[in-house]
Amino acid sequence: MAAGWDPRPSNGTGAGGIDGVGGSEWRPVLDVPPPGQQRRWTVFLRWLLLVPQFIVVALLSFAAFFVTIVGWFSALVLGRLPDPIASFLGSVLAYQTRVSASAALLVDSYPPFAFDAPDYPVRIELRATPLNRLAVLFRLILMIPAAVLSSLAQSGWFAVSWVFWLIGIILGRLPEPVFGATAAVVRYRMRFAAYVMMLTPVYPKGLLGDAPEAAAQPAYSATRPLRLSTGAQVLVWLFLLLGLAGHLTSGTVDYDDSGDDHAAPAAAAGRIAG
Repeated sequence: MAAGWDPRPSNGTGAGGIDGVGGSEWRPVLDVPPPGQQRRWTVFLRWLLLVPQFIVVALLSFAAFFVTIVGWFSALVLGRLPDPIASFLGSVLAYQTRVSASAALLVDSYPPFAFDAPDYPVRIELRATPLNRLAVLFRLILMIPAAVLSSLAQSGWFAVSWVFWLIGIILGRLPEPVFGATAAVVRYRMRFAAYVMMLTPVYPKGLLGDAPEAAAQPAYSATRPLRLSTGAQVLVWLFLLLGLAGHLTSGTVDYDDSGDDHAAPAAAAGRIAG
C-alpha cells in the first residue's frame, strides 16, 4: 500500500484491479480503519485544531495547480506523467486526503506535517498507469460531471456536518451509517482529484459504495472495499439533494442581488433625468 505515488505498473492482478480488490481496472483506493472511539475534546475542537493544516493544504493546492498544468502538457507528449510530477502530486493528494479524513471526523489521530506518513491510519494507493492522450486533451470537459457530483456531495455533507459533530461529541464516535456515507464522500473527492491531476485514467466512481463483485471481496480496511449500508446510502442521497438545494438557492439569491444592483443605478439615472 502506498501513501502517494506507486511507480509499479498496474496489471490488474492480486491486490490491484477494480478498486484494488481484483479485476482489470485500477481505481485509486482509500484505506481508513473501522470507526472507533474518539476523544470528545478533540472532536469538539477538531476544526480549530486543523486550522494550521488547512493553511498548508491551501499552499500545497496552489503549488499543485501549476504542477498539474505542467503535467498536462507532459502527458500529452509522453502519454503519462513524468515520475517527479506524479510523485509530487500523489504526495499532495495523500496529504489533502489525510486532512480531509480528520476534518470529517473519520479518525481521531492528528495528521502529521509531512508528505510521508506510513504510520498514519488514513492512506491512499495510486499506481502508475499509461494515460490516453485524447482523454488528457479533453480532461477539463470530461471532468465536469464528476466535478458537479463531488461538489454536490461535499456541499450536502457540509450542510449537516454540525449534526455529525454534535453526535461525535455526545457518543465519542460516529455511527456506522454516518461513517460510511462520510467515507464515501471523502473517497470520491480523492478519486476526482486524482483524475484531475492525471494520476489515474479511470473516471471517478463509487460514491454509493463498491459494486457487489468488489464488495464481496475480503476487507482490507473499512473502506477497501467500501460496503455502504442502506442507511449510509440514504445519507449520501441526502447529501446530494441538500447540495443541489443549496446551489439552486444560492443561484437564486445571486440572481436577485444582481438584479437589484442593476436596477438601482437605472432608477437613480431616471430620477436625475427627470
